Amino acid sequence: MHDKIEKILVQLNSVLLGKKEQTKLALVCLLADGHLLIEDLPGMGKTTLASILATTLGLDYQRVQFTSDMLPADILGVSIFDTNVQQFSFHQGPIFSQLLLADEINRASPKTQSALLEAMEEKQISLDGKTYPLPAPFFVIATQNPQDQAGTFPLPESQLDRFMMRIELGFPNRKAEMLMLKNSHIKHSIQAVITLDDLKQMQKSVQKVEANDAFLDYLLRLIDESRYSGLTENPLSPRCSKVLLQASKAMAFINQRGYVIPEDLQAVFVAVAEHRLMGVNTEKQSSGTLSQTLLSRIDPLN
Repeated sequence: MHDKIEKILVQLNSVLLGKKEQTKLALVCLLADGHLLIEDLPGMGKTTLASILATTLGLDYQRVQFTSDMLPADILGVSIFDTNVQQFSFHQGPIFSQLLLADEINRASPKTQSALLEAMEEKQISLDGKTYPLPAPFFVIATQNPQDQAGTFPLPESQLDRFMMRIELGFPNRKAEMLMLKNSHIKHSIQAVITLDDLKQMQKSVQKVEANDAFLDYLLRLIDESRYSGLTENPLSPRCSKVLLQASKAMAFINQRGYVIPEDLQAVFVAVAEHRLMGVNTEKQSSGTLSQTLLSRIDPLN
């Protein structure tokens, strides 16, 4: 199975050059059955990463461009009266896909953003008194522009908390950008390197990765530090404890281990914790500031 992991990462990194850490975190997020938020300036490769992930993993994929005039029905679907049978029939929206790319999610109104809440947590939607299950697996990859850009609506804490990880891509280095210009055709040769059964098997393997009491104690000391140190007004929730463990297990699996170590948690901590610690009302800081401070305060050996 690990040779397939290597194939996935090689293909992702052949398109998104110079971003090995970000592509690895994105794969960790999906193997841990989480949702991914990618925040950066326009043109940095956010949409590209989402689309090549979908193709590489062989997932049914739909992209929705979020705009200020979008309604929840544009995502979820709508019931239309069928005169032939004299009853309403439900027409599925783009959310009924294995991977939904919510492009520029913070350009939509809060009402439309909230349409994703139930889907991301429960893997279902409720509409007109009925519940509709979503495909399995179901992932949301959302992109957003920085909040200080015109025409954006900040994601509320409840929405941010649904995303297992938030990552930033940043500018490529000069060498990577040179290769990108020379090899712009590579994106068109991307194809699926695993099957859906392979992906489900990988996710089951992630769940079997072991975490001993010493590791769990280290994780909970980090959580407690966020709650009782006064460092932030947005301490980490029990949901964050769970997703930190899931993400750590996925990182250990990718690193070909059947058990987690503190380095696995440290590798995913910023991506999992920073957007929860900051919230929407916290003054903008350098990326990773709060979570890095927490990591520096807690010794995994004590």
